[in-house]
Amino acid sequence: MLTAQHYHDHGHGAPADHVSLTYEDRFLRRKVLTLASGTPLLVDLPQTTSLNHGGVLITSHKTEIRIEAAPEPLLSVTGPSLHRIAWHVGNRHTPCQIEDERLLIQRDHVMADMLAKIGADVRDVIEPFTPEGGAYGHGRTHGHDHSHSHT
Repeated sequence: MLTAQHYHDHGHGAPADHVSLTYEDRFLRRKVLTLASGTPLLVDLPQTTSLNHGGVLITSHKTEIRIEAAPEPLLSVTGPSLHRIAWHVGNRHTPCQIEDERLLIQRDHVMADMLAKIGADVRDVIEPFTPEGGAYGHGRTHGHDHSHSHT
């Protein structure tokens, strides 16, 4: 079976194949994935990693497999005070894709209700999800320990 044990945030040429994964599925260490070509790929990374859209897995044959964000159920959030809405989303540590005219977040009826109450227009959409990675590094923001110094 084809195996990948390395990951890079960007490729260096034409990828040999690609795999489309949801936001949650792009957080992994060891898993068998099915590439777009139908080929199985064993991902066996040294640690749990957040794979970003556009990143590449490097196979044992030194070929690159491109990571693509798969369409998934999301909420499109707009409103006249988008900066205020974004503050409320961030205050709840909700992964968020920030665009000029809207925010995208994972579907959550509690968040949708709260956002509507503060004046947001919330619509269901199905699109790829590539949220911001956070101020403390790449990938996921959860699990960051705030007890140490950043000096």
